[in-house]
Amino acid sequence: MKIMTGKQFCRLLEKHNWQLKRIKGSHHIYAKEGIQKRISVPVHGNKELKYGLQRHLMKISEIE
Repeated sequence: MKIMTGKQFCRLLEKHNWQLKRIKGSHHIYAKEGIQKRISVPVHGNKELKYGLQRHLMKISEIE
């Protein structure tokens, strides 16, 4: 798995039909119709996501 920045992960979510619902500070909140969970992606400039966080977000969003 390639480590991504928060911005890159947001683009990946949008390609998989997740919609940006709101932004609170530096966290972008995404939702998808048919899935009750929300995903909060920290976007701190070009800083990479930690491996465990990225893996967790991918598991919730059902992205391989």
